[in-house]
Amino acid sequence: MVLKRVLRYFNIAVGALLAAALLGTYWFAWRPLPKTSGTIEAPIAQRAVVLRDALGVPHITAGSIEDALFTQGFVTAQDRLWQMDILRRAAAGQLAEVLGADALEADRQARRFRLHRIAEAQQAALPAADRTALAAYTRGVNFFLEAHRGRLPVEFAILRYDPRPWSGVDSLLVGLYMFRLLSSTWEYEIQKSALLAGGDAAKVDFLFPVRAGAEPPPGSNAWALAGSRTATGKPLLASDPHLEYSLPGIWYAVHLQAPGLNVAGVSLPGVPCVIIGHNERIAWGMTNLMFDVQDLYREKLDLQTGRYLYRGQMEQARLEREHIRVRGAAPVELGQWVTRHGPVSPYALRWTAADTSGYGFPFLDLNRARDWQAFRAALSRFAGPPQNFVYADRDGNIGYQAAGRLPIRKSYRGDVPVDGSSGNYEWEGYIPFEELPGSYNPAAGLVVTANQNPFPTDYLYRVSGSFAPPYRSRQIHTLLSARKGWRAEEMLAIQKDVYSAFLHFLAREAAAAHRAPGDAVAVLREWNGQMDKDQAAPLVATLLYQHLRKAIVEKASPGKGLAYNFEIAPAVVEKLLRERPKDWFADYDQLLVTAFADAVEEGKRIQGPDVRKWSYGRYNQLVIPHPVLSRLPLIGKYFKIGPVPQSGSGTSVKQVTPRWAPSMRMVVDFSNFDQSWLNVSTGQSGQPLSSHFKDQWEAHYEGRSFPMQFEKVQAESTLTLMPGQ
Repeated sequence: MVLKRVLRYFNIAVGALLAAALLGTYWFAWRPLPKTSGTIEAPIAQRAVVLRDALGVPHITAGSIEDALFTQGFVTAQDRLWQMDILRRAAAGQLAEVLGADALEADRQARRFRLHRIAEAQQAALPAADRTALAAYTRGVNFFLEAHRGRLPVEFAILRYDPRPWSGVDSLLVGLYMFRLLSSTWEYEIQKSALLAGGDAAKVDFLFPVRAGAEPPPGSNAWALAGSRTATGKPLLASDPHLEYSLPGIWYAVHLQAPGLNVAGVSLPGVPCVIIGHNERIAWGMTNLMFDVQDLYREKLDLQTGRYLYRGQMEQARLEREHIRVRGAAPVELGQWVTRHGPVSPYALRWTAADTSGYGFPFLDLNRARDWQAFRAALSRFAGPPQNFVYADRDGNIGYQAAGRLPIRKSYRGDVPVDGSSGNYEWEGYIPFEELPGSYNPAAGLVVTANQNPFPTDYLYRVSGSFAPPYRSRQIHTLLSARKGWRAEEMLAIQKDVYSAFLHFLAREAAAAHRAPGDAVAVLREWNGQMDKDQAAPLVATLLYQHLRKAIVEKASPGKGLAYNFEIAPAVVEKLLRERPKDWFADYDQLLVTAFADAVEEGKRIQGPDVRKWSYGRYNQLVIPHPVLSRLPLIGKYFKIGPVPQSGSGTSVKQVTPRWAPSMRMVVDFSNFDQSWLNVSTGQSGQPLSSHFKDQWEAHYEGRSFPMQFEKVQAESTLTLMPGQ
């Protein structure tokens, strides 16, 4: 009798807990899901319609461009509001306010870049038309925010805070977040300076070239094929920029239609317009140009008074004080001096992002461009992180254009911190847009960019940067040049190509130098250079490279073998092994044998004694956790991706590491836009109970894609916004 009563109470308790869990799930995670069907009243001038396809991509049709951008802001907030809030906070240094003291150091670092102040200055400098576009998007975000107070995405409930209203400054902050991510070359100046201290200057300099000497001409991967190389006789354009993984991913697909505007592609959550995509006439892709747009200065500065020396005269630095709010703790004060070169911490940082003179937001012009001339006119206003833009149009033209503000350095290279007091290391303006690298309808019928150095050897201006080695661009160029008759779907096979010419070369060199038998050597001899997750050889070659690079750096700067991680390092290693200069090593075969032995020993420590059972994929694993939900007890594992093994490497077309990978893949087919392809990395939605939270991940992982609907949209739902508020 007592047992029955206990069991009854237990069942009641379990039922109550289950009911409470279901109610909590409904209240905090199901209720915030976006309304995607029906009609709502909105503060717009004319009716707007949002068709969502099977992937949740919104196809917006509005009566004006302003209403289209308003609606873009609204639907983006429906799917990605918490991500938008975190991006603006990460840029401005306001994470600790909601995440606590663990985020304080990240906030300190962010505040030193002064991004919020820069964003405010950018907004003040915007032309009226650009400001209008930002304002329309902002109104859409805030319309969603105010209409959904009390049923916002679950992250706000878990962290117990409400987001402040959106602003144009916040959109610019998201852009500056990307600017910082793509242009932090100051770290290489610190790295090289450290190696020079006690190192051989000539050898250290050898480790930091701006070109490998084998870059193909310019046409994150992007390429365009002329109709002469395609099966349809119309151009193809492909783009797959490489960025850090996140859940949700950084891109949000959208299609905008209004009088004078019909554009589809991917946008940044929090930023209006399409960043990469196509309209009815043209298409474009982007990769990071990798040009150096930051310099460090050693200032002769009195930290007490802010007085510093410049060209024999004393100047007064400006003291900027800020208070970082910390959840559960007192605010932390941060003060820094700002000289004519920039904020001092401990070097003064000069950065093109801080120059807001003539600043503009060119993406609406880019979205509406109809030809090569209008495309370049829009890019001439681009002041973001320097980028390679690849172009194609409906008339059969293809092209390439570098864009962004590139400093002119006449008296120095900008590769190490310089004396700020002398006045001898100043920028002399920016390279004129008309003189930046570009090409239009090249004779080869293709343009390719994969972060390689696109500047000719006799370029008029000094070139500085952390350019990628040429392996990816050369492999793409080789594959595309091998034949004609390419089709859109075949571009996906190139985007997921995992051959590493560099590591294949390194494997052959090590195998030739290592004459003794053994499984590890045999694995390298048998290998075809494919960075396949299920093979052992890619792991052997990767570890070999790491130990070989360390030995080379030790030769240049003793004791600092782990302090070097420059983008073009693989090409440096290959150059040494091909040329074998005597002033570096007397016996390169012995260098290879020693590095190989160290690599095998490390491999045995991490994957066991049997080399043939090693798996590159177990080493090159990927985990993408949701920053909040993955930490929940019991259920957190459902809100992350991985661990999953990855094929590919830093020197293969499919460029992957445990942090970086293709952030989206797009292929545009000018013979029929509806035969184009688009795949974002995880899914359209940041809402964890949405069916689009990570419904694209499997295809992304396997290198498949989805039709990029444009002219014929197959709607799964229809939401109508009617004027009324």
